[in-house]
Amino acid sequence: MMARNSNSGSEPISVEVKEKKKTKLPDFHQSVRLKYVKLGYHYLISNAMYLLLPPLLVLFSTHLSTFTLNDLEEFWTHLQYNLVTFIICSILLVFLATLYFMTRPRPVYLVNFACYKPEDDRICSRELFMDRSVQLGTFTEENLGFQRRILERSGLGQSTYLPEAVLSLPPNPCIVEARKEAEMVMFGAVDQLLEKTGVKAKDIGILIVNCSLFNPTPSLSAMIVNHYKMRGNILSYNLGGMGCSAGLVSIDLAKQLLQVHPNSYALVMSMENITQNWYFGNNRSMLVSNCLFRMGSAAILLSNRSTDRHRSKYQLFHTVRTHKGSDDRSFRCVYQEEDDTGSIGVSLSKDLMAVAGDALKTNITTLGPLVLPMSEQLLFFTTLVARRVFKMKIKPYIPDFKLSFEHFCIHAGGRAVLDELEKNLELSDWHMEPSRMTLYRFGNTSSSSLWYELAYTEGKGRIRRGDRLWQIAFGSGFKCNSAVWRALRTVDPAKEKNPWMDEIDELPVHVPKVASIVS
Repeated sequence: MMARNSNSGSEPISVEVKEKKKTKLPDFHQSVRLKYVKLGYHYLISNAMYLLLPPLLVLFSTHLSTFTLNDLEEFWTHLQYNLVTFIICSILLVFLATLYFMTRPRPVYLVNFACYKPEDDRICSRELFMDRSVQLGTFTEENLGFQRRILERSGLGQSTYLPEAVLSLPPNPCIVEARKEAEMVMFGAVDQLLEKTGVKAKDIGILIVNCSLFNPTPSLSAMIVNHYKMRGNILSYNLGGMGCSAGLVSIDLAKQLLQVHPNSYALVMSMENITQNWYFGNNRSMLVSNCLFRMGSAAILLSNRSTDRHRSKYQLFHTVRTHKGSDDRSFRCVYQEEDDTGSIGVSLSKDLMAVAGDALKTNITTLGPLVLPMSEQLLFFTTLVARRVFKMKIKPYIPDFKLSFEHFCIHAGGRAVLDELEKNLELSDWHMEPSRMTLYRFGNTSSSSLWYELAYTEGKGRIRRGDRLWQIAFGSGFKCNSAVWRALRTVDPAKEKNPWMDEIDELPVHVPKVASIVS
């Protein structure tokens, strides 16, 4: 997610100066808008009945258990003399219990997930990337140097993956090759997921596929239905054009559908397609995508069946979605278009980091009341009132989200955005390690990157029962989305088939800030 916007391939550029100005999030100590705080508390109050009723029932049951046999006899005798009161109380109790069980949100469980790991012949080192760029012959010398500098600072390692159609000489970005890539990443992840869970394809009632830039006919979701011969009444959805945060949009959609379809499985497939979206022109704002995006996909199986709780890994508690599309600057900061020569690419605006920071600040302000401990909420609310009501010149209080979550999965969009989020949210190297290592090993795999990060966390043996996990992603439009999970069991990495297997202990714990590259 490193944006440099220059339309001329021959125009000189100072990377260090531009990087300082354009790859920095706005200061989170700036004031937040009160309406987003209200929105967070609105979500909390809307679910107050489901949060308060169970403790009240437990309290009532505990008190009732202290009654002796004589107490119960006296209570019954008293009710006989007040028959009308007894009937009214009974009807009210039955009504409240029915209302609660009929309207309470169904729990959504993450049974398991799988991340696709391409074959070794798809590996693209930084040297191979530059060699293919030189031999292609379409890039100017200045823009070859620009790509080299982006690679040096991107945070990507030597073992990321690109499709054959892009690595071959000459490249072959046709729809046939794009379909091959889609089938490879989708079926590879789904095969692994079905093997892990033991669920049959015909048992799946909901299918959601998200891929931003490749939308063939029949759709990607139809390709999965056809390949696995899924049932005819499956609820199938294909989300396109929603960027890197579409994976959490899919999770939120699945959650909503699972509220109204009992005893169902939902399969979510998050991916991106590189083959037909490689840029061959010389617009620098479009060249950045070539340097960052790589092959990958993730398949996630969700369930609302109570019988699946014991074997599921996580339970979904909250999804918070923020959309800034009404603002023109936000809407156009990630924009697919043609350059001056007619080559299609995705342009990354110089405003991208500022837009992402504003969307993130809005999202976490809404999320805060749902997840933060009361002490943090009081400190935040007190400073907000002091600034807004009493006009005191003090810095807004930034809550400590480390008190609410043990693990963070932040979309691995690029090294610059990870650096800024680490600083603004005051996270440690340990918290950022899954995101940095995913960027280093697999590159920016778009909406699936969050799941490679979670797989890394599991592979390190860090997930313990009761741990809380925060996934957060950014996407075109502009969007910032969050998902909050709680671990239902301790995950044993030795029992998991993981894309990090056999190499997780060999990778560097801390990725170098600037990678070296052969000229």
